[in-house]
Amino acid sequence: MMSRRNFISVAAALGAGALLGGCAGGENGAETTDAATGAPVEEDAMADGRTMTVACGNATVTYQLNDSAAADVLLAQLPLTLEVEDFSDNEKVFYPPEELDVTGAPLAESGEAGTLAYYAPWGDVVMFYGSFSPNGALYELGRAVDGSDAIAGLSGAIEVALAE
Repeated sequence: MMSRRNFISVAAALGAGALLGGCAGGENGAETTDAATGAPVEEDAMADGRTMTVACGNATVTYQLNDSAAADVLLAQLPLTLEVEDFSDNEKVFYPPEELDVTGAPLAESGEAGTLAYYAPWGDVVMFYGSFSPNGALYELGRAVDGSDAIAGLSGAIEVALAE
């Protein structure tokens, strides 16, 4: 089976475009809102230690992580500086250094933009900026609560850290 990394390398060699570049992205919204509902998110909800940011240049996406073991393993690896890669036309991916434990993790079934997920077969964290089709190997880690409009513009090196 071809990994995402190999797929992306082959696509680049065939002229599908440059994969890595400088950071880009839109401005953050002034108000923190839930990506799924658009409702304001209380500051207390972001102060629980389960919130992480993905930053690139002046763009920052804030994710509220769920209570799964997979999210715990990701949080334990932070902070990270990684390369973000395009995959398909609705997602950005990055590869954490350690595999995430998906035992008991919920499947990513909403299909909604703003979902943060882990694709177990390839070991990548997926940041969806468009709708997606669920599958049995895609596990939800959390949801964007701020800056989801910047996901599509992320490129190059990103900083993944606990939210302050």
